[in-house]
Amino acid sequence: MIVNFELHASNERTFLSWVRTAVAIVGFGLAAARLGQRTVPHWSTWLLFGAGAAVVMIAWLRMRHVRKRIDLEERLPDDDGSAAAFLLLLVMALFVLLGSFAVHVAP
Repeated sequence: MIVNFELHASNERTFLSWVRTAVAIVGFGLAAARLGQRTVPHWSTWLLFGAGAAVVMIAWLRMRHVRKRIDLEERLPDDDGSAAAFLLLLVMALFVLLGSFAVHVAP
């Protein structure tokens, strides 16, 4: 049995929800642009892919950081600055992703 299985499973579900959100936004953006009647600049497509990749990468780094904290035997305080920084970066990357989606599908 895996020690702290419930915490690890919760951490992985959180990571997968970030990945699912990024994939959905990128996929919907590409589909909406393809269904439109105008041509889409290539830079907006790359911006959309780059922002989606940034969300997935930061989410993965955050998952790894939280996994290491779960595996520690000592009790740690909840005020970990690096975990908060990862979460802040992740939310900022999500807003960049949503902004790139808006640029990509805007007429």
